[in-house]
Amino acid sequence: MQSVAYFTYKGVQFPRVAVSEEFLNQMENEFQFLNDDVLIATYPKSGTVWMSEILGLIRLKGDPAWIHNLAMWDRSPWIESNIGMETALRSPSPRVFCSHIPFQLFPKVFLQTDVKVIYTLRNPKDVLVSYYYYSMLSRLFKEPGTLQEFLEEFLSGNVAYGSWFDHVKGWMKLKGNPNFFYITYEELQQDLRGSVKKICYFLGKKLNSQQIDSVVEYASFQKMKENKMSNFSLIPDKWMDHKRGTFMRKGICGDWKNHLTVAQNEYVDLVYQEKMWDMNTAFLWD
Repeated sequence: MQSVAYFTYKGVQFPRVAVSEEFLNQMENEFQFLNDDVLIATYPKSGTVWMSEILGLIRLKGDPAWIHNLAMWDRSPWIESNIGMETALRSPSPRVFCSHIPFQLFPKVFLQTDVKVIYTLRNPKDVLVSYYYYSMLSRLFKEPGTLQEFLEEFLSGNVAYGSWFDHVKGWMKLKGNPNFFYITYEELQQDLRGSVKKICYFLGKKLNSQQIDSVVEYASFQKMKENKMSNFSLIPDKWMDHKRGTFMRKGICGDWKNHLTVAQNEYVDLVYQEKMWDMNTAFLWD
């Protein structure tokens, strides 16, 4: 069993192993962004690694050499962790970062720059199930208990990185900003090629048809599962219990239907309607 300590920073829980209160405060107030930085913002288990892989491939016009030779967390480090920040600061420009930080805690100085933000979000039911299984593997997170217990904690926001609802509503406040692009996991699944073209347009990258085909090929679930630089198999056992499963689990949409009971599904729907009624954006799962 995992014995993991969380701490609360401005109302949001964080895993103490990876993040510290002092570091979050320092990041919120002191981090310097560059105008050509790209930020992948996500709630956990919403397509972070997938987007990182896509951007790594776009960067080299479909050539997989970089993503096959440099670990994902070195290509696009999580800047809320001490190690990730150190990696980010020594990365050559243009830099790509990842972050699970809610918008209300993210350094607002980036709004005064040309930093491009790609926000990837996913059906919360699939996030719930994926987060549940990942919490069994990762030694950063608390043991999830039963699915019903984790569901209660998830819906109340009593999990690492806080409420999914607050996270989505916070970052989606940037909708309409020319430096903000959002896309759903479901859109990536339905039309990866079309999604890659949209991302290229947002980033100002011009790839020909063959190069886009290569991005799509190497950003497929199967190719990523085979890529040891992206499938988290290189994560040391002290951070991930590889005996309990693999990081790349299914990579599908709708897996929640295999796990949630009718009553659980109705409960999630009820909370979703209560929390998201004022959203002026319709998602594929709505």
